[in-house]
Amino acid sequence: MKHRFLTSAASLLIGASLFAASPKYIFYYIGDGMGMGQVMGTEAYNRTVLGNNEPILMMQFPVNSVSTTYSASSPVTDSAAAGTALATGYKTRNGMLGVTPDTTSVTSIAKTLFDDGYGVGLVTSVYPDDATPGAFYTHVPHRGMFYEIGKDAAACGYDFIGGSNLRGTKDKNGNKTDLMDIFAENNVRVIRGAEGFDTITSRRVLMLSPFEDRTSNIGYTIDSIPGALTLPVMTQACLTQLERNGRDRFFMMVEGGNIDHAGHANDGGTIIKETLNFNEALKIAYDFYLAHPDETLIVVTADHETGGMGLGNNAVGYDLHLHYYDYQKISKDEFSDYCRSLARSRRAYRWDDMEEFLKEKLGFWTNVPVTPEQTAMLKSEFDRCIVHQSGSDQKTLYNSFDQFTLKVFGILDSFTGLGWTTNGHSGGLVPVYAIGVGAEKFASFNDNTDLPKRILEIATSK
Repeated sequence: MKHRFLTSAASLLIGASLFAASPKYIFYYIGDGMGMGQVMGTEAYNRTVLGNNEPILMMQFPVNSVSTTYSASSPVTDSAAAGTALATGYKTRNGMLGVTPDTTSVTSIAKTLFDDGYGVGLVTSVYPDDATPGAFYTHVPHRGMFYEIGKDAAACGYDFIGGSNLRGTKDKNGNKTDLMDIFAENNVRVIRGAEGFDTITSRRVLMLSPFEDRTSNIGYTIDSIPGALTLPVMTQACLTQLERNGRDRFFMMVEGGNIDHAGHANDGGTIIKETLNFNEALKIAYDFYLAHPDETLIVVTADHETGGMGLGNNAVGYDLHLHYYDYQKISKDEFSDYCRSLARSRRAYRWDDMEEFLKEKLGFWTNVPVTPEQTAMLKSEFDRCIVHQSGSDQKTLYNSFDQFTLKVFGILDSFTGLGWTTNGHSGGLVPVYAIGVGAEKFASFNDNTDLPKRILEIATSK
């Protein structure tokens, strides 16, 4: 009942905020790849498995709407074009970042607000030089120009940037670049992990993963990696940095990038846990809003949908059995990497060993009722893919999956009831949620280019 009370209170507060001045504190949350399927799948898990009567936090916000995401070159956007639209209000072609299709630079709302005296912080669970965070500070004709993007990050002047690892620290031949020296020249304190953050006095901080070899993301929530950064920890660190810099106005962008990575893998259990983690990071902004209701705006959306995730498949009929995800203790990416390591190793690895691993990490047979026929099929694929190293891999944007891994997670999907149309992006609508000063401006049907324009309009209104 506590959240229901808070939601009711928030609804009253937003009514009062309609007549308030421009917000001093703006939070822009972007769930990468978080379409309606990802949100509704998480909400179904929240209700039917976790037993919560109140919806997940973002769905409790008084403004609930949707947005289109198409780019200037395709009905199905990539992250660079979508990030550019969400950051600047301009459409561009897939692959282009912070520029229009004719490569004219366009200014992000973060930069506009920063020049007007706002503090700025950017947080992501993936690369800080990736498309969405990059769209708020860089201008490049191709999103793969990591060294140039990194230089722009160093020079942007923002208070805080957090993410996994930078890719521009090495050139295409694997040689070390001077990128980290450029950050030092711009008085940016680089810290790996959150340890020691409380004692930092630098006005500019770049927080990276403590694991230099884990480049693509900070680690999935479901994998419970000891010592890994989390999105809520980085979000709180960013807010702390802005406050101790004495910022009386600020803009924060928080991206749940791991939702997209799991979407490319078609990994439903990991998507749900990452969306819940994104929701935990959102609570930090919501608690701040409750303390400053007449001065704060929170907008939540997504850059696009990933995976074509649907609720319901032919195996379960009109039902979902999402409680099986409680027995999933490993992401599909980590499972595939584990299988790849077995194939590379020279030690004997028997089906009995894999059977125990599947019981431990996915609950197969003990909790997930895998049939004898499915067991025989898995054993056959194990012998072919792992023992004899035969069969082709399915390549996705961030990983490749052997046929045995695909069969394992296909069986899990057949029990949970989730379905997929692609390992890439789809052109579906994405959600928009808002609360606080000016939130009512997002209540109508949106295009992704509308959101930054409205945020800037609200921020500059008197």
